Amino acid sequence: MAAISRRTVLTATAATAALGAVAACSGGSSGSTDPTGSAPAPTTGTGSSGPATGSPTTTPAKGTPIGDGSTSDTGPQPNQPKPEKLKPGERPPQFVVFSWDGAGGTEDGQFPRFLKLAEEHKASMTFFLSGIYALPKGKADLYHPPKHAVGASDIPYLSDGAVKATLKLISQAWSAGHEIGTHFNGHFCSTRSDGNGVNKWAPEDWQSEIDQAVGFVTQWRTNTGFTDVDPLPFDYKKELIGGRTPCLEGQKALLPTIANLGWKYDASSSGGLQIWPQKVQDGKIWDLQLQSIPFPGHTYQVLSMDYNILANQSAGSTKGDPAKYNDWRTQARDAYLAGFDRAYNGNRAPFFIGNHFEQWNGGIYMDAVEETLKTIAGKPDVRLVSFKQLVEWLDVQDQSTLRKLRTLNVGQAPAGGWESFLGAAG
Repeated sequence: MAAISRRTVLTATAATAALGAVAACSGGSSGSTDPTGSAPAPTTGTGSSGPATGSPTTTPAKGTPIGDGSTSDTGPQPNQPKPEKLKPGERPPQFVVFSWDGAGGTEDGQFPRFLKLAEEHKASMTFFLSGIYALPKGKADLYHPPKHAVGASDIPYLSDGAVKATLKLISQAWSAGHEIGTHFNGHFCSTRSDGNGVNKWAPEDWQSEIDQAVGFVTQWRTNTGFTDVDPLPFDYKKELIGGRTPCLEGQKALLPTIANLGWKYDASSSGGLQIWPQKVQDGKIWDLQLQSIPFPGHTYQVLSMDYNILANQSAGSTKGDPAKYNDWRTQARDAYLAGFDRAYNGNRAPFFIGNHFEQWNGGIYMDAVEETLKTIAGKPDVRLVSFKQLVEWLDVQDQSTLRKLRTLNVGQAPAGGWESFLGAAG
């Protein structure tokens, strides 16, 4: 099947209307994009609805089956670092989280590409799985989206082959130490022609969406009838501790729902600053915001997500002028590196980069992310982690230490050095 970008599911009317949004990718801070060229909210995820080319097979899970056998308990997740408390006067690590929205195994081959890259550089990542990617398009009527018709979705359902590839890749990713979060299901953005997006959902709508997203992943065997795919090697209900909403919208109503579920973080905020994160919702949820980072050649900043950079380069078109691809690729890479350098040489705030498995503008953003990872991997104190691993580290730190770290502004290194600044830590 030919590659189908998730963006093609937007109607022409919705796509045109979206160009009038206040801020790229979200309803967030106007400082995260050029105010004269703001972008539509992202349709995040994979680049096609066909199966991944050369998608890897997984070793059969040797564990205790759960439910209908779609998942299994194989024990603690492999390759997890033990979080350690900062010692007095110790320089904080520079955490970097590469995260992927949608995370489907389609024919563009990006999922296995970045799994291989992560393995080569000992990196962990977060993959936000769209629940309907475990539900073949022939079973779309099993999805009952809040405030929408049965089976409705603003992203395409996958073919049977792509669903199988997704399940195998998700198994491989978890076994390698990566986090499997959620990107929920139907990806309804406020930029729809009818304006009926997740920004209008109530907490009970989010509860329904989460229940269904988890159900599609934990009951894929019943829903698909597949007998030639091994069970996922983990209990998704226990592993799932965070997610990212479609278009970075709807967080306010989402937070009480996920707090009640015992989740640990949310990565749906936009336009955040490169400062140390804090908890929201009565101190229950880490708010891990995508960040505004320097945008080479401009006085304004851009959100640390591939689509937002695209929006400022090709006015929201995913097929811009090919003659500009090389320059745009370099600009995207340099934006990520500028954000990294500002944190690494400054306050050491965790740095977040959001991505999609897409071939937008000839795939230049995939290349920019790869070049960024290769450049920063192996630098002293750098840790390429998942959101889950970051949260575990944050949770073992003394609150006094975190409060002090949050006093450092964007790019601000301690005037007297880290030894003096955190000398009383703990």
